[in-house]
Amino acid sequence: MAGSALALTMSGAPALADADQTQATNVEDVVVVGSRIRRDVYNSPSPVQVVTREDATLQGYASTAEVLQGTAITGGATQTDNSRAGFTVNGGAGVNTIGLRGMSPTRTLVLLNGRRVSPAGTRGSVGAADLNVLPSAMIERVEVLRDGASSVYGSDAVAGVINLQTRKNFEGLSVEATANVPMDADGAGMSSRLSIVGGLRGANWRLSGAADYFERNEMTLRDRDFTLCNRLMQRNPQTGASLDYIDPNTGKAKCFPTNGSGASINLIGTGTRTGVGAPGAVGTQFNRWRPNSAVDTGFVGWEGVGGTGVNLDVRDSFDDRMLNRSLISPTKTLNLYAEGGYGLNALGDAELYLETMYSRRESYQTGTRQFNPDYAVGSPLLPNSLSWSRYGADEGMSKGKDVAVKAFTLEQNTAHQTVDFQRHVVGLKGDITSLDGWRYDAYLSFARSDAEYRQPQYLKSRLSEALDVVVGPDGRFVCRELAKNPGCVAAPALSADLLKGKVPADFFAYVSPVHIGKTKYEETVLAAGFDGPLWTLPAGQVMAYFGAEYRHASLLDTPSEASRASDILNYTSAGITKGDDSVIEAFGEIDVPLLKDLPMIQDLNLTASYRYTDYDSYGDDTTYKLGLFWKTNDWLNFRASYGTSYRAPALYEQYVGDTSSFGNALLDPCNNFESKDAYIKANCASEGLAPGFTQKGSITVIQRGGAATGLSAETSSNLSLGAVFTPRLKQGWGDLAVAVDYYEIEVNNGVSRLGSANIMNDCYASTPDEFKARTGLCRLISRDPQTGHLRVIDSYVNIATDVVKGWDYNLRYRNDVGPGQVALNVAVSYTPTQEQMLFDDEPAINSAGDIGSPRYSGTADLAYSVDDWLVRWGTEWVGEMSGYERRKLDPATSIYNLRTPNYFLHHLSAQVRAHEWTATVGVRNVFNVNPPEISATSWYSVFGNAPLVSSYDFAGRTAFIKLSRTF
Repeated sequence: MAGSALALTMSGAPALADADQTQATNVEDVVVVGSRIRRDVYNSPSPVQVVTREDATLQGYASTAEVLQGTAITGGATQTDNSRAGFTVNGGAGVNTIGLRGMSPTRTLVLLNGRRVSPAGTRGSVGAADLNVLPSAMIERVEVLRDGASSVYGSDAVAGVINLQTRKNFEGLSVEATANVPMDADGAGMSSRLSIVGGLRGANWRLSGAADYFERNEMTLRDRDFTLCNRLMQRNPQTGASLDYIDPNTGKAKCFPTNGSGASINLIGTGTRTGVGAPGAVGTQFNRWRPNSAVDTGFVGWEGVGGTGVNLDVRDSFDDRMLNRSLISPTKTLNLYAEGGYGLNALGDAELYLETMYSRRESYQTGTRQFNPDYAVGSPLLPNSLSWSRYGADEGMSKGKDVAVKAFTLEQNTAHQTVDFQRHVVGLKGDITSLDGWRYDAYLSFARSDAEYRQPQYLKSRLSEALDVVVGPDGRFVCRELAKNPGCVAAPALSADLLKGKVPADFFAYVSPVHIGKTKYEETVLAAGFDGPLWTLPAGQVMAYFGAEYRHASLLDTPSEASRASDILNYTSAGITKGDDSVIEAFGEIDVPLLKDLPMIQDLNLTASYRYTDYDSYGDDTTYKLGLFWKTNDWLNFRASYGTSYRAPALYEQYVGDTSSFGNALLDPCNNFESKDAYIKANCASEGLAPGFTQKGSITVIQRGGAATGLSAETSSNLSLGAVFTPRLKQGWGDLAVAVDYYEIEVNNGVSRLGSANIMNDCYASTPDEFKARTGLCRLISRDPQTGHLRVIDSYVNIATDVVKGWDYNLRYRNDVGPGQVALNVAVSYTPTQEQMLFDDEPAINSAGDIGSPRYSGTADLAYSVDDWLVRWGTEWVGEMSGYERRKLDPATSIYNLRTPNYFLHHLSAQVRAHEWTATVGVRNVFNVNPPEISATSWYSVFGNAPLVSSYDFAGRTAFIKLSRTF
């Protein structure tokens, strides 16, 4: 009954709810997300969306994480999922998180049976719930509140709340098996799930639980056609003709590493010298060379591919091993869950209840990285033909000597994560016998995430020893200081094989040991609440809820010793992240029926909630929320709410250990800036850089937690206005429901880390006057006037204002057609405003419509059921997006293609029920639609040339089947 009641107030109704139920007039009081008060949910003042277990099955989703991250819930906004392989994300690689309204996951609260799911993950930035820990086999339905509810649930419910309800009072035994198989990838990306659910009941007790095992295979860039060749995709803005460099070996546009011109590999860097250029190179002066045995003039054995006035695209910057990189990272997850209750026949007919769950995730990602050993001046590892070279000063590998030659090569590596998560709840609920209609519920919960992350890393200290060699008695190279470093293995001599990545195994094992870091997150919650009627008004009973809650959370991340000592080559160095915080909250909620059974007012209800919050870290504040539900007649309802929130920064935002990382030198916007847009050209020239400037050193990126830099708590407000139209149609015309909701969220002092690439690109794309004045993001950048070295500060900061505005449109239609019933559900989201004002004296930047943040998105599904048979057709839509506005580029003059068209996915499924069996089969992405493509730039992460947008389908046409058997 609760599910059907929800449907009419949803911004996305269950596709298969019984038509007779949705017309019910007597609906029991239930508690749904958005309120802690038991009520008839037809009069909810907040928009709520429900996705049932049956919905998820028919849509062919492989996991609860995919359900939550689908377009129907996220509005097409990009989420952190398994396609983020190789990218640095909060919570670490392999994590799956969700953020509503295009906001960060730390502003969306995830609940399980009304109680918060604690964060889990790896590294120092753990702060959001990892959807991998959810017990998918036990989930009955998902309730999504698209409305701020901080005064009801706590500070992190800024953008909304997601509540997952488990299968209550389950009896018997159910076995389920599912498989999702991408049809064009030879088994790559295939996922499978096996689950068992069981339940028992007695006279005064209940017990149910589930075991769920999920496994997904790796999908690499090699497994999909559209990721085989990452091109620049630049074009003449007047004629549309391609400007891409044509590889003379293939006659086609040159392939590069992910994100365009990418890493330098298969070559060396030297001092500038006259030499023979490679085919396509311009000029005679070079500082980048690739080996070529056919070259017998100039610099013998090498041909120039980089230098002043040279087209760098002629470099051999693509390696076939790059296609082994994970497109979708593989994972294995085991989830165990149990819940139960025991009636005490005392304390107000109380029930002692418990929930316990355990989850283990094992995931890994295959990646590639640049290996660039420095050969010092005079090193015997260099051929005589390079004795003249002076590349630059020591960068930590040549013991103070100048570097003669830097080698650029590629190495493939794998990162592993193991996450063990547990959560235990014990509580007592019952009636307050002295107060008629009042009930109490008190519980204690404890959650803990223990994680380990492992990855081989090059040590600068070992490289400096391995590169400092002498010729031993047997004529082979040995480490000069072998006596002090008995395990030292000499580096190989510079050679063409080395540049191709052929590194001796013993040398690799010495200089690149596996590094292990460990992350622990704990959260304890003690809460109690009381709800019941206060008094009776002419329009009905006044209902109330009063409660209090104590939470304590702690985070400890311990990176490897080498990481803490900044001894890792070209990789993040990180200190220990350690911090804890506690909060005490008292809150109340009231539901007042103001008017009833009057002309144009069948019901008028006011809801109000208030919360007092006191953090150890950031002190106290209060939040509130007011809601109004107005039922004018049988076919038209209006709803409105306005609330505030107060969010202390998450533990990682406060305490993440000081981190220095090294960005790829090729991400410097001033590299070869003469070929770029006018603003970039002018700004780089104003810093005294030469037209053919090439960044030689890695870009230094400094990150630190905000507690050390005066980070403030953020506050916000959330306005929601809506109407629900349910006209009485003529007999036989069916049932129609239409809902329209407007929302507006404004966050002040929003906590964010902007990203070094965004900081650099936005700064250098600003007007010359803005750049000269060092306003906006340019405040966070400095460049050494002597060396040109770039330094970026990318710590957690308070953004002045963050505003999101939009509309949700929903339609549901049902009718009897022939021997069965047809059901149509359509949902469209329109988000015209996603503004950030970085500083009080700066104009707002609207990223709505930017790639990754669509203005329009929608879903539709059409189902027809006859007896035990059902067929469904579903469609997902992500609107067109453009990067021109955000990057201040004119599409009429820009050489880049930064526009994605409307994107549609179609899905087909069928289901049959027979006795205790249920079988569901179908195909996702029926027409095998590939993601759209854009030009490769440093502004957007891409796979192939497809932007990394989670609502795009990277797996391609996928067949799925689910079989279930109940006993």
